[in-house]
Amino acid sequence: MVQSASMFEGKRGLVLGVANKRSIAWGIARRLAEGGAQLAFTYQGERIEQNVRELAAGVSSPLVTELDVRDDAAVERVFSEVADTFGGELDILVHSVAFAAAEDLEGRFTDTPRDRFWLAVDVSAYSLVATARAAEPLMETAGGGAIVTMTYLGGERAVPHYNVMGVAKATLDASVRYLAWDLGQKNIRVNAVSAGPVRTLAARSIAGFPTMESIVEERAPLHRHIAADDVGAAAAYLLSDDARNVTGTTLYVDSGYHAMGM
Repeated sequence: MVQSASMFEGKRGLVLGVANKRSIAWGIARRLAEGGAQLAFTYQGERIEQNVRELAAGVSSPLVTELDVRDDAAVERVFSEVADTFGGELDILVHSVAFAAAEDLEGRFTDTPRDRFWLAVDVSAYSLVATARAAEPLMETAGGGAIVTMTYLGGERAVPHYNVMGVAKATLDASVRYLAWDLGQKNIRVNAVSAGPVRTLAARSIAGFPTMESIVEERAPLHRHIAADDVGAAAAYLLSDDARNVTGTTLYVDSGYHAMGM
C-alpha cells in the first residue's frame, strides 16, 4: 500500500510508548503524521521526557504529557487533556507499551515471582484495556475510531528468555479480540501488529536478542530483518479507513517467520 499524503488528514491520535527515534511507536507516529494526523504523545518518567518532547515537536504535536499506565487516575487525567486538546474527540490510539523486570527475561519462567508476574501483565496487557475504555467515549463522539497495539509471537509459542512477557502478550492478544467485540458496535476497531525482532530500547533487555534476530534472518521466508518503519507501515494500514472492516486481528510483520514450523 502506498500511503497518501492526506490519508490521515483531520484525524486526531494519541500515541503511547515512544521512547526515542528507534521506537516502534515513533515509526508508527511518523507515518501517521506524514499522512496528516494531529498527534498527542505520552511519556513514562523524566528519563525519556526530553526525547519524546523533541520528537513530538518535530510533528507539531499539541500535547505531550506524562502517563503511568498503572495509575487509573493518571489515565483519566491524560484522556481529559486529550479531550480538551482535540475538542472532545479522538480517532486513533496507538498502544505500544510493555514492561517486565530484566531479571525475568534471563532465567526460567518457572521462577517468576508473583508480584513481577502481575507487573508484566498489568503494564503490558491491562493498560490496553484501561486506555481503550478511556478512549471509547471520545471515539464514539468522533463517530468511530481505530486502536492498534504491539504484540509478538512469544505470546503464541514459547520463545526462550521471553518468559513472562510472552504470557503478558498472550493476555494482550485475547484482550484485543474481546475489546474488538465490545467496541465494534460503536465503530471502534481494535487490532494488533506482531512484529519480528526490532532493535529498540526495550529489545536490549531481552537476553539472547541477537540470537532471535539471526534465527529470523536464517529461517523466515524473506530472510531479512524487520525495521520499525516496516511496523509503522502495517500499523498505518490498520489505523486507516482502508482497514474499515478489519478488527480483532493480528497482522504479522516478521518476514514470514510465524508461518514456519522450524
